[in-house]
Amino acid sequence: MPEADTRNVVDRYKGLPNEQIVADLDKSRAGLHVAIENFANDFNIGTVIRNSNAFNLAGVHIIGRRHYNRRGAMVTDKYMHMYYHPTMADFVQFCAREGLGLFAIDNVPGAVKLHSIKFPEKAMFLYGNESDGVSTEGIEAASQVVAIEQFGSTRSINVGVASGITMYAYVQQHVLQ
Repeated sequence: MPEADTRNVVDRYKGLPNEQIVADLDKSRAGLHVAIENFANDFNIGTVIRNSNAFNLAGVHIIGRRHYNRRGAMVTDKYMHMYYHPTMADFVQFCAREGLGLFAIDNVPGAVKLHSIKFPEKAMFLYGNESDGVSTEGIEAASQVVAIEQFGSTRSINVGVASGITMYAYVQQHVLQ
């Protein structure tokens, strides 16, 4: 009975089993995958997963530790294709095998400004740990490093926020046309 379904899903999915929701979402997923390095204790992974579901992305990849704080995902990981990579090398091999252009999202010197990028349809965005940013290994593996333009006094924005901004930039280029 849909009215008894308390899950945070849009009305058309109320009362449907998770598998049926995933199958329907698979019909219209964007070509973007996202990854987050999980080498430190990072509570933002759940937010990245929730954002990925909001934009109906192809997959979420976690590099490093498999365990993360799932509360922030608000159960949206049940509707996503989740991938786990023990090492950066394993992750980079996946990107190459799948033909995904790898973009590190970090505001390091030499990064290209987000507004000037045209992303390929099959892409992977890599986010780092909250305090450290993308690892040196991740930066070196990326075909391009992308920075979100900022205009205030803070050095960086939260990785959960950064993921939403960059995902929306991709969606503007490939979904909303």
